[in-house]
Amino acid sequence: MAVSTCPKFFPSFECRSEPDFSGAPKVGGDGRQSRSRFSGRLKSTRGTVSFQGGLSSLIFRFPPNFVRQLSTKARRNCSNIGVAQIVAASWSNNSASVPAAAASAAAAAATAATQPILPSVGDDVALVDKKVDLDVNVGVDFELEGLTNSKRSVFSSDGSLAIHAGERSGRGIVTDAITTPVVNTTAYFFDNTAHLIDFKEKRRASFEYGRYGNPTTVVAEEKISALEGAESTLIMASGMCASTILLMALVPAGGHLVTTTDCYRKTRIFIETILPRMGITATVIDPADVGALETALNENKVSLFFTESPTNPFLRCVDIKLVSELCHRKGALVCIDGTFATPLNQKALALGADLVLHSATKYLGGHNDVIAGCISGSMKLVSEVRNLHHVMGGALNPNAAYLIIRGMKTLHLRVQQQNSTGLRIAKILEAHPKVKRVYYPGLPSHPEYELAKRQMTGFGGVVSFEVDGDLDTTIKFVDALRIPYIAPSFGGCESIVDQPAIMSYWDLPQSERLKYGIRDNLVRFSFGVEDFEDLKADVLQALEYV
Repeated sequence: MAVSTCPKFFPSFECRSEPDFSGAPKVGGDGRQSRSRFSGRLKSTRGTVSFQGGLSSLIFRFPPNFVRQLSTKARRNCSNIGVAQIVAASWSNNSASVPAAAASAAAAAATAATQPILPSVGDDVALVDKKVDLDVNVGVDFELEGLTNSKRSVFSSDGSLAIHAGERSGRGIVTDAITTPVVNTTAYFFDNTAHLIDFKEKRRASFEYGRYGNPTTVVAEEKISALEGAESTLIMASGMCASTILLMALVPAGGHLVTTTDCYRKTRIFIETILPRMGITATVIDPADVGALETALNENKVSLFFTESPTNPFLRCVDIKLVSELCHRKGALVCIDGTFATPLNQKALALGADLVLHSATKYLGGHNDVIAGCISGSMKLVSEVRNLHHVMGGALNPNAAYLIIRGMKTLHLRVQQQNSTGLRIAKILEAHPKVKRVYYPGLPSHPEYELAKRQMTGFGGVVSFEVDGDLDTTIKFVDALRIPYIAPSFGGCESIVDQPAIMSYWDLPQSERLKYGIRDNLVRFSFGVEDFEDLKADVLQALEYV
């Protein structure tokens, strides 16, 4: 299971030694009300996992309406799932000593090991009259080797991961709710000063303050980590927040970075106007100019190569594998903004990048109702960025984190539809006499078409194109469209269209816009999940106004 840099919480799992489902508290010898609990933890020694703690003669306390009429088989399965979840949760909480990728394997092994635990009872007999001795049977032996892809034994596709990662597979919030609760709190308390001191001296886990983390937010982070194949993910208040904090954290004062000509304009503004105040300089190259990258690496002490792939708005693609190899030889890091690609269409980390960034506002959220950004990569690098993030304070509200979690559960369905619509309409546009040029990596006419086929599994739902006309003619086309909204952003369920010359560059004169390749007739169309035939008909009727 992917590991978050934030501490995770696995409170003691409630168990009962007596078959009492009344929920009434017990009174101890000191007069305090208490419940029977165990706080088992995983102890790993040379590939052997066993529970240490008071697990003897205990049964898991299921909700009464769930337990009363369980069949023998159902009871056995549910008990096994419970043990497996404890193993997975404890394992992931002890990630410093054991690779996190083995968590799901531990859960699977626990399931197999606990098969003979429950006694055989009739279908109509409630579990309440039985006690289970877990001391001996919970021990699990397995080999760590060959388990690096163990999660795939449970989740065979990105679609399943998008739904369950961070939740069914090891959610830190203890609940029987299917959906992740929103933890609306600004601070976390300590039982006493000794616990506070333990936290300060790193013997106890806590978020301490809302700016440093939140259980709901951690679920969103782990879901993204699972899709990206990352050790850790940090989610923040916006995509620009993620970009700026990352650049400031990983490029030292007086350092140098390399970026590309085609990119989101606000990112370029930050690189060109804000970073120079810190003595940080930049080399700007064409996305496909490998020679220019090599020159920059040889002539400067480059700390970071930062770019989008595909880029905004011309959807240019960077050879992630090649640039990563070149940069790593010179000690430079590589960060790819994969917002247009999504983790489903492109795996930047697997291709060699050190970090991948997303504006989660777009495809990850997917409903045009939440703003967020995230970075994923190694624990070491993400921790460096997280440290500065805690100072700068661009924390994501837990309600927004919930919307990201909810949105990602349909990510694979949305992206599949958007990939299909984008490619089909790109082909229609390219063949249309009133369209001068189409920019889409899924077309053979795209300059990086062969590269895109190698490193992407889909080409996304955004198509940029130039109509055969001037600014006013293009305005007529845009205004004639009936389905898409004229708005910024992309990647949501609703289709969105805009003219970059107006939406993003209107403050610049035409001559300045042309320096960035932004012509007055350029249109960026983000296709949502509406029916393809409806979108096709709308585009074709609007082109009649050109």
